[in-house]
Amino acid sequence: MAMDVSLIIVTRDRGQQLARCLESVRRIAFDRPWESIIVDNGSTDETPAVVREFIKTTNVRAIYLFEPRRGKSKGLNTASETASGQILAFTDDDCYPAPDFLSKVWSAFDDPSVGYIGGRIMLYDPADHPITINDSMTPVTFPARSFVCAGCVQGANMAFRRRVLLDIGGFDPLFGPGALFAACEDIDAVGRASAMGWKGEYHPEAVVRHHHGRKAADAAALWKWYAIGRGAYHMKLLLKGHQFLWFARSVYQLRWRYKTSRTTVLWELVGAAKYAYIYLTQTLRSRLGKAHAVVPG
Repeated sequence: MAMDVSLIIVTRDRGQQLARCLESVRRIAFDRPWESIIVDNGSTDETPAVVREFIKTTNVRAIYLFEPRRGKSKGLNTASETASGQILAFTDDDCYPAPDFLSKVWSAFDDPSVGYIGGRIMLYDPADHPITINDSMTPVTFPARSFVCAGCVQGANMAFRRRVLLDIGGFDPLFGPGALFAACEDIDAVGRASAMGWKGEYHPEAVVRHHHGRKAADAAALWKWYAIGRGAYHMKLLLKGHQFLWFARSVYQLRWRYKTSRTTVLWELVGAAKYAYIYLTQTLRSRLGKAHAVVPG
């Protein structure tokens, strides 16, 4: 069944958070055909029962997928391959989309040159630390073939044309929660879409509220993993994307981050070094494999 929009959520062992998220999904009002796809990334808690109850009581098409291979990007790719929507919208299992969320996402793609968008992420609980949010009310355009900085588009509120995600090969399994680099699966996909010639936009009218529950004491560990992921993303721009100017711009931005947090810069360098090692190791193995393949006998 063809759909205009597929709303995708990947979850793992967060049944209670997911139940609250799905209650907000239930309240979405959208007058075009749409579906929700929930990917269980190997949960051992009550997540399957939560999803079954949602499917039984919702009035829109809902699909439950089980992806045992750990990693959010693997779950995102499984959902993207199954989805039938022209537009694939993404949010997290601890977010509450506004009732008009899908309407705003759909209208953001009226311009056929737009391949991806990000939206506003507001803090749900004032007691939570103001992290992993973007409450800017200023629209932004990201020109095609331009560098998009980490954090400009976040996985808690983003959307792609389905054909764009298919053309770039989906999300990189090296990035995202549960992977080697536990962040930046979102901006990595955005960067590849931009490199292929797609324009992006930030639409503050598309709103989700993030109920992450983190406090100030949790921020340091989170920033560490974000910095490692950001460093890996920037190194990938250079080694695999061959985007020297983009990489140079990311290095230039280190000057500002060095002034605010030397620790953050050091973790970025760790992420860059780890990605460089993986890339060079894989390249060497590939070339050695090809060399052995052409040796007679």
